[in-house]
Amino acid sequence: MCGIAGIFNLKGGLVVNENLQSMAQALQHRGPDGQGFYCHENIGLAHRRLAIIDTSELAAQPMHSKDDNWVIVFNGCIYNYKSLKKTLQDRGSIFISNSDTEVIIEGIAAEGLSFIEKLDGMFAIAVWDKKSKECWLGRDRYGIKPLYYSMQNGVLLFASEIKAMLRYPGFKVELNVAAANEYFSFQNLFSFHTLFKGVNLLPPASLMKVSAASNSLVPQIWWDYDFTHPDQQLSWEDAVSETRRLLEAGVNKQLIADVPVGTYLSGGMDSGSVTTLASRKIKNIHSFTAGFEMDGISGTEAGYDERMEAAAMATYNQTNHHEAIIGAGHLSKIFPQLIWQLEDLKVGMSYPNYYISQLASKYVKVCLQGTGGDELYGGYPWRYYRIFKSLDSHSFYDQYYAFWQRLVADEDKVQLFQPNVFSQVDIQQPRKVFEKVFSFNNKLQYDTPEQHIQNSLYFEIKTFLPGLFLVGDKLSMGHGLEERFPFMDNELVDFAQRIPVKYKLANLELMKRLDENEAGNKIKMYQSYADGKNVLRQAMKNIIPEEVLNRKKQGFSAPDENWYRGANAAYVKELLLGKKMVSAEFIQPAFVEKIIDEHINQRINHRLLLWSLMCFEWWCRIFLNNEKWPE
Repeated sequence: MCGIAGIFNLKGGLVVNENLQSMAQALQHRGPDGQGFYCHENIGLAHRRLAIIDTSELAAQPMHSKDDNWVIVFNGCIYNYKSLKKTLQDRGSIFISNSDTEVIIEGIAAEGLSFIEKLDGMFAIAVWDKKSKECWLGRDRYGIKPLYYSMQNGVLLFASEIKAMLRYPGFKVELNVAAANEYFSFQNLFSFHTLFKGVNLLPPASLMKVSAASNSLVPQIWWDYDFTHPDQQLSWEDAVSETRRLLEAGVNKQLIADVPVGTYLSGGMDSGSVTTLASRKIKNIHSFTAGFEMDGISGTEAGYDERMEAAAMATYNQTNHHEAIIGAGHLSKIFPQLIWQLEDLKVGMSYPNYYISQLASKYVKVCLQGTGGDELYGGYPWRYYRIFKSLDSHSFYDQYYAFWQRLVADEDKVQLFQPNVFSQVDIQQPRKVFEKVFSFNNKLQYDTPEQHIQNSLYFEIKTFLPGLFLVGDKLSMGHGLEERFPFMDNELVDFAQRIPVKYKLANLELMKRLDENEAGNKIKMYQSYADGKNVLRQAMKNIIPEEVLNRKKQGFSAPDENWYRGANAAYVKELLLGKKMVSAEFIQPAFVEKIIDEHINQRINHRLLLWSLMCFEWWCRIFLNNEKWPE
């Protein structure tokens, strides 16, 4: 696990080593254990090392293949590297280290770039082919490890984090208005640009070849999710037993490390399952949870603190348990550092993730967590009911698009953006981006409720989950911590896609029969059918306690709805409407004032939008205004 960066001058000019070193220095937090460089003529590769597997110098990067044709820098962890290594050795490959990096580079030397399709793990790689003078960039199936790139006057820059590119001489930061439009629609970006004009994120499961003859940068996708071929012959019993077997195998694979390993632990089933299975292999494994000061918290947020439930699971598994307690004051204290680490704004309130990563990094270098279980096994049933009355793709898009406009509806953008910014906005673009996610997979059909749910699973795992991964990567690596995701084991993902919807949602048939127009039925759908993940629940039966299995989904979020009205109200107003407001260049203060007033007076819960406006304000201050803060 590391940070990587590179410079490739397509015009043939020499790479300046000092520029490469400066980019690597910006990634020091990702790799505090060492650094390495390859700089030759018009190519430069940099690596910051967080030593996890084979901590010796034999595993240092950049690493050269034995035939001396290939050079690699790699960020991630490959869980099946030992079996791949054995196969390569049987064919004559020679190894000098016990690292997964060497397996990748020797596999590429033996089989070509298609070798990466055999990797079970998370990775971002850059590979230099000396003979052809081509650079290849690649990412893992699911987009767990980030890799950004930007073309600057014929020079390709790439890095694990955008801040490394900011060190390159002449790099100019400008707002990408199209990305801002998309972000304020979805609280996410469904396409692969960023708020930084000219900076793109390499898509998951893609390879991109770059050479001096390259006319354009076009990533080639080599894998995609597919929920469209459920195995209708699969029995309930086999679905349960295979889910249990594969999850246990996935946890065991991801415990591999030459450094201490721990787990995140909430009160829910997914993290509880991972922790329970991990504790069978590592006695007294470290576990970590974050809770919240709840004085004066009311309404739905009153149950957000899961420390008691997490402590019960820790006792059940006899873990070495640690807690972080977050109060309202922690938000303002950490906001600038948080946005500096995130850079690429995604999904919801993430400062609790910052604090739990900080806590875990004091005890371990690797932490397992339960992300991915909801997206694979149907853990958001209150979303799926919305599309049950859809009869075709157009109706499906209409209903689902309305739901996923999490922040500002298209018709309200004229109030959100300043007139000169709104004039640059394509108001139809978010809808086009939304539909493009579905059209990428031409196998999708829209004839039955099951197909609509399959499509929903596909959409969420392609958009929402990568956002969670990116936030997790930035905030954990900001503390020199590697996060791992056993639910994203390749075999488990492949199997979960084949499980019929009826095994994931127990009340599917009843939901079909309900008419949401009848009085009270919409509420019933929210309250009574929020089950989901039923085959996973049954797989974990007798492994984790019954009360954990039956607990309803609880996201990892602070009680910000209450705090924005109370303890943090003054901070919100000062940040978003004060004299130092920078984002007013793009956002209309009158719109912000209306949003704050509606929230404080409890007319509308705007916690998601207020969070995003504050993130954007700090993004403008840090990256456009170069504002510094005490560290």
